[in-house]
Amino acid sequence: MVVETLQDTLEEPVPGPAGQPDMPGAGRAAGRFSLGESHRWTNEPSGRAEAANADREMVRSQATSHEVSTAAHARKAPSARSVTSLPADDATCGWYHLSRRRTPRPVAFGEVRAPWVVVGAGYVGLAAARQLAMNFPNDEIVLVEAQEVGFGTAGRNAGFAIDLPHDIGAADYIGDLGTANLVLKLNKLGQTYLKDIVDLYGIDCQMRASGKYQAAVEERGIAVLDAYRGGLDRLGQPYEVIEGKDLPDHIGTGFYKKALFTPGTMLVQPSALVKGLADTLPANVTLYEHTPITGVSYGPQIVLTHATGRIVADKLILANNGFGMAFGFLKDRMLPVFTYASLTRPLSEEEQARLGGRDFWGLIPADPAGTTLRRTHDNRMLVRNSFSYHPGGVSNPRERAIAARRHRRSFERRFPMLAGVPFEYTWGGAIVMSRNHESQFGELAPNVYGALCCNGLGITRGTATGVLLADWLAGRRGEVIDFLLASPGPNRNPPHPFLDIGVNVNLAWAQHKAGLES
Repeated sequence: MVVETLQDTLEEPVPGPAGQPDMPGAGRAAGRFSLGESHRWTNEPSGRAEAANADREMVRSQATSHEVSTAAHARKAPSARSVTSLPADDATCGWYHLSRRRTPRPVAFGEVRAPWVVVGAGYVGLAAARQLAMNFPNDEIVLVEAQEVGFGTAGRNAGFAIDLPHDIGAADYIGDLGTANLVLKLNKLGQTYLKDIVDLYGIDCQMRASGKYQAAVEERGIAVLDAYRGGLDRLGQPYEVIEGKDLPDHIGTGFYKKALFTPGTMLVQPSALVKGLADTLPANVTLYEHTPITGVSYGPQIVLTHATGRIVADKLILANNGFGMAFGFLKDRMLPVFTYASLTRPLSEEEQARLGGRDFWGLIPADPAGTTLRRTHDNRMLVRNSFSYHPGGVSNPRERAIAARRHRRSFERRFPMLAGVPFEYTWGGAIVMSRNHESQFGELAPNVYGALCCNGLGITRGTATGVLLADWLAGRRGEVIDFLLASPGPNRNPPHPFLDIGVNVNLAWAQHKAGLES
């Protein structure tokens, strides 16, 4: 299941990062993301007067008390450290292979200097780099990716850009209405930002505002749907209840007994989306791919070392999710959990006729350990389930083989009319969770900032937090930024090996308990 957990822009800058000196190149001459009445991203010249005013009004004061709390788990960064945990995803992701081929940007070479460096070219990093470029148009922003854009975690999810909050700790999955409304604003910011860029540049990522189904087959799952209906009523969000007898007209299978359809979700081809975002970055962003960082030195300047040189910057933005721990932050506070997906070959016309239902849809399970499904634009079927915990952030072929067998059973239970349709691709991808479902946003150490631990909502929440982090660094504030800054951050995990045993036992039990939902 996709774990579902904007800023009313203030035009005057107010206190920003703790101890922040004059920000390099501050101004908005190139344009900005404006979340006013229209909620639209604009790339309009702001004018010399506005740029000058922005320069004069940039942040110089100390942080407010709740901003200081955002660094509570970061503490003082070590002066230097080796980075030994690096991403190494499998080469079998269907989204990557089926998306547009592109020429990766060059590896960084020699010494590169810039005011800003962003580590990680996923949703957070791409959004942060783009928004920094808009907020600081005279500055060079370096964006560095360890693998190829679209190959890593950002291109491996099920492609649900979800708007609605989903608080699994609340009886109705909505909980406190004030918090839920802020999360809804945050997610909608991410959606709007992405849609505007996709439309502006014509990015071919099969983005459709098609909504999502959340379905159940067992009584426990139906109770979850009924409770969530009550929460959505309180939140004032629309939904449609679809009984089991009517579901074949929607998704082609009578396997489920009930579903909630919510119209606000967008579905995308995730690898195609991040490739398109990377290839439409502003001119003052330099992207380096296949450049894993192997060492970092903290201080008045940040020095990142890699196999062919180093990057020296005034400010570092960490947008590398669970790998932020390898840089010395949030150690033992994040949980890299892998989930797995399989994608069939395209269905033949005869198979499509046997299946029936709509030609493009997405479904998430009522049970968090259940099966996610999609029918894609080219008539493939996606199945996602199975979970495993890998603290180093790298899965293994054995887990993928186990997952593929589970996918086959789940697929044929739901779609007996498609029995024998082969999977062309099976892959794994990490979601990074915290035990208290909190994220980290803001200052991590002097000159180091981050938006980490998206708790499985990378497309929407990751995009939004990347945008808002760049806006906060430019001195902008609003209720959603304040909400993010006030988070206590991820709480501490139990020590190893108790953590490893406990997480894997809990994951196995959850998958068993999900029953037919899995």
